[in-house]
Order: sequence, then structure tokens, then C-alpha cells
Amino acid sequence: MDIKPIFASLSRHKFTACLLIAEIALTCAIVCNAVFLIRQRIEAMERVTGLAEHELVYVQLANIGNRSDGAARTAADLAALRSIPGAKEATSINQVPFGGSSSNMGLRVDPAQRSDTLNVGQYLGENLVSTLGLRLVEGRDFHPEEYNDIGTVFTALRTGNLDGLSPSILISRAAAERLWPGQDPLGKNVYVGNNIPLTVVGVVDRLVRGRQFQQGADYSVINPFRMDMSFGMLYVIRCAPADREQVLKSALAKLKALDPNRIVLEKGTYDELRHRYFRNDRAMAGILIGVSMALLIVTALGIVGLASFWVAQRNRSIGVRRALGATRGNILHYFQTENFLLTTMGIVLGMALAYGVNLFLIVHYELPRLPVIYFPVGAILLWVIGQAAVLGPALRAAAVPPVVATRSV
Repeated sequence: MDIKPIFASLSRHKFTACLLIAEIALTCAIVCNAVFLIRQRIEAMERVTGLAEHELVYVQLANIGNRSDGAARTAADLAALRSIPGAKEATSINQVPFGGSSSNMGLRVDPAQRSDTLNVGQYLGENLVSTLGLRLVEGRDFHPEEYNDIGTVFTALRTGNLDGLSPSILISRAAAERLWPGQDPLGKNVYVGNNIPLTVVGVVDRLVRGRQFQQGADYSVINPFRMDMSFGMLYVIRCAPADREQVLKSALAKLKALDPNRIVLEKGTYDELRHRYFRNDRAMAGILIGVSMALLIVTALGIVGLASFWVAQRNRSIGVRRALGATRGNILHYFQTENFLLTTMGIVLGMALAYGVNLFLIVHYELPRLPVIYFPVGAILLWVIGQAAVLGPALRAAAVPPVVATRSV
């Protein structure tokens, strides 16, 4: 089809054509970035932690009251928790993925470095591999004699006397690959603080940070430090999924029996903790989906309205073309081609605008770059919507009888 008559017709309706192009461009820019942000939220919500999530319950206690002999009191708590029918293992830990806190540390591969090679999440606790259900892929877990009480560690760091402290550390596979790409990490040293050397004795398949980061969420380490109530009171218990409610109930009763004055801050299954952590992400994804759908619907209605207006305005010319031999298919194809050209111009402008919006988000909100794949996907979506929206008015135009059109002259 010769598109010169189409451009000639559009030149007589510049303002309305430009409005439609601008509407399509704005929709393209917003929808491309919104879909990307939705995908980012979904990927975050689907992130694998490395934990046996469906087998864990937790109890967070207030760190107040009698803190004397914290190590012995914590050991008594853990012994009581491990004695619960159905409990496989229990530990006191400084943080859990998607919890309310985040403990991090910097690692260096050379003591001469002036800055850290990598920042990682730091997990402290006894028997974390077995309690959390982590998968050890290289090396070994800590030996019992390698664990130190957290109070002893802090005292040693404060005095500078590190004799007797275990130099062992477990590291996530992602962190090991980042520190020593393509190398065996076992036996290698990392340096923390004032060039304190730690030796990698094992690698876990995956362990995400306490609170997620867009970059480096899988960079984590485990130190062989026994936590006690002087430094934190977060207990995690592993059990069969079907036993979680009963084990949690029994755990609360055991802890209350040992100390009736305890204050429980949080409790529940790990699934509940994860669901609560991502409530804002779900809400944001829902809002973005709603905005995108509304924009697409408004754009489709704009195309329908403008096409219907142009059909009414061109009733006479349509009749003339039909009288000169144009078929219904020719008329239908004319309006579809016209809409395709307008949509394409809007998409081209919209892609440039989408790229600009993404650059703004990168600079001000540290979001990743919009992948190129979103541009053709957005273009195809808008082309389909445009052709579907114009189909009704185009069919009405094609149905105009030549005799009726000519009588209206």
C-alpha cells in the first residue's frame, strides 16, 4: 500500500496525531521500566537463601534483664530446645536472612591492601550448617573445639591477644568465586580488621545476607562463635515441616519455664518471616502492575476514540474510495497501516524516553540498567494493543456502503 495518502491525511490532523504519538511514547517508557521493576521485585522474592526454610522456626527475645553468665544461660536454653520432641537441632544466631538486622564485614585477600576486596554478611553461631540446613559443597564444617564464646572473642579483640581463637571460617560459594575466580578456596586466607588472618575450611553452596542487597546478596561467611544472651537472643530450631507449630509452642513454654520474665519480641516459622519481609515488594509490584494496566487501557481507549473520530470525519472519502472500487479489505488495511505508523513513531520516541528514565533511576536509586530485551517486548505489546484497538473502528469504516457515502455528499 502507498503510505503517501496516509501521511497526507495525518498532516491535516497534526495535533491529534501528535497527542496519540505522545500518549504511546509515555506508555512505552513507563511500562518498559515498570515491567523491569516488577521483574526485579519478583526475582528478589524468589531468591534462594540456601536454608531449609520450611523446616525452621524462630524465637526472638528482648535482650534485657539479667545478663550475668550469659553463656551458661544460653547453653541451658539450647539444651532445653534440643530436648523438644520433633526438634532436630537448635542454635543461637546473630541474624537470619530477611530478619530485622544485618551484620557485615570486609574481607581482604592480601594484608597489604588498603581497602576491602569484598563486603560480606557475617553469621555467628554454633552448628549453623546443620541447624539451617545449609549444603556444604567443599571442605568441612567446624570441629567442636574450634568454637569460641562470643564474649571471649570480643575480649581478645579488645586486648589484642588472639591466642587460642580459631582462625577457621566458612564461606559461601558466591563469595569464594568473587575472591578467587576459578581457584580452590580451601586453605586460602582472608584478612579482616587489623589484618587478622582467617583460613577457609569449608564452602557452603548458598547463604544470603541478613538483609538483601541488590549486588552481592549471596556473599556471606560463617564464624565459629557461640552466641549468648549478652550479645543477642535469637533462637532458631529445625524440625519437620509438619511439626513446626507444635515445636514453636513447646519452645516458648520451655524458655518461659527457664525464665518467666522473658519478653518475646517475635516468633513464628521462617516462611512467615520471609512473607513479612517482602510485603512491601508485593505491594509495589501490585501498584506497578495496576499502573501499567491502566496506562495500556487508557492508550487503547485513546486509539479507539481517535480512530472512531477519524472514521466519522472521513465518511465521505471512504464512500468515494468504495465507489471507485476499493474493497472492504482495502479500507481495513488502510486504517490498520495508519495506526501501525502512529504506534511505531510513538514506540521509537518511547524507547528513547524509557532509556532516559532508566538512566535517572540508575543515578538516583542505584537500580541496574534496563536490559535491551525489554524494548522489543514493549514494542510488540504496543503494536498488538494498537492493532486490536483500531480493529473495531476500521471494521466499521470498511462496512460503509458506497451508495450511503455518496448520498451524503
